[in-house]
Amino acid sequence: MKKLHIKKGDTVYVNAGNDKGKTGKVLSVIPAEDRAVVEGVNMVKKHTKPNANQPQGGIVEQEAPIHISNLNLIDPVSGKATRVGVKMDGEKKVRYAKKSGEEIK
Repeated sequence: MKKLHIKKGDTVYVNAGNDKGKTGKVLSVIPAEDRAVVEGVNMVKKHTKPNANQPQGGIVEQEAPIHISNLNLIDPVSGKATRVGVKMDGEKKVRYAKKSGEEIK
């Protein structure tokens, strides 16, 4: 299984594409495709059949996956986009922001 620099729950900045400049929370990560679903980013319209939840059916707007290379983590200190590094903290691997050196929870 691949190791990615972004995890579910992280706040990310979109650095490329139609939604460049937007920020959002990662809802899910798809490691096999190197993609992530980010809240409010890469919105697409999906046509749905009538079902129990939507008796009328219709057009629903939802987030589509975006490639991980187009995302940067938000630095917890400065609030700007940063790269992610990994260092050892005793026996444990810890992610940290390259810009500030701050540990990412």
